[in-house]
Amino acid sequence: MTRLDSDAALMQHLRALALEQGLSVRTVESYRRDLLQFSAFLGDRGLTLEQASAEDIRGFLAQGTWRPASRARKVAAIRSFYKRRAAMELAASDPSAAIAGPRLESTLPQTLSVEEVARLLSVPKATPIGLRDRALLEVLYGAGLRASEVLGLRLQDIDFDVGFVRAIGKGDKERVVPLGRKALEALKVYNERGRPQLGGPGTLKAPELFLNNRGCRLSRQGLHLVIKQYVREAGLPEDVSAHTLRHSFASHLLEGGADLRAVQEMLGHADLSTTQIYTHVTAAHLQKIYRDAHPRARRE
Repeated sequence: MTRLDSDAALMQHLRALALEQGLSVRTVESYRRDLLQFSAFLGDRGLTLEQASAEDIRGFLAQGTWRPASRARKVAAIRSFYKRRAAMELAASDPSAAIAGPRLESTLPQTLSVEEVARLLSVPKATPIGLRDRALLEVLYGAGLRASEVLGLRLQDIDFDVGFVRAIGKGDKERVVPLGRKALEALKVYNERGRPQLGGPGTLKAPELFLNNRGCRLSRQGLHLVIKQYVREAGLPEDVSAHTLRHSFASHLLEGGADLRAVQEMLGHADLSTTQIYTHVTAAHLQKIYRDAHPRARRE
């Protein structure tokens, strides 16, 4: 098979990942970069993707100085290509079958305390931008949405009467998540007094709920800058992000007695094991309370 045929097979595989397996645009794009990188590595050795052996895959993985998470994703991308070809009987064997992924350290997600969240949410002022930012932060924490999910919200996705938000998650999967009183109040005020002012009178606004000061959809970079600004003003750690609020949402629910499967549903996790990481967070929280409060465990 020629290099041109190999590239065509790669593009066909990426389309199948998006259409058949429902992978997100970002995941498919990451896999595309990884597979093109692997293809270029093989090309330097006069090989195509179809001619690669297990040793070639190991050689590719050994020559980079990638972080374990990036290396694991590259392994997953390569495996997805060869596994699909073998399943479709387009190849006699799967050279990636014997490749072991790197061992990833299990790290607990960063969370804020209830008091720290309250401090963060109290920072935005009652300006049009401040009203937007308060509603944005309230929804991130109140519904545990991902950054991409909150940025894609439209007004019709909010049910003010029942108190729910409709989110489109990974793989275009839809879920409905409850919204608390504070988040709903912040959204109502933003929609009535903040959003109409963004972009100025007569401006054709984007259909998304959260806009920038020009009336266009708020970007991921814009969201990052918003959070960074208020985190600094609230005196919180600099690495607090939208995902920190999502983690805090989940751990605070579990600390309050929420059912693990209910939290899984609200987060949009396909696998319960992904949600179970938060049980370790709450266990660590309980241990701290115990050490600080019990007379036989209290620190001097």
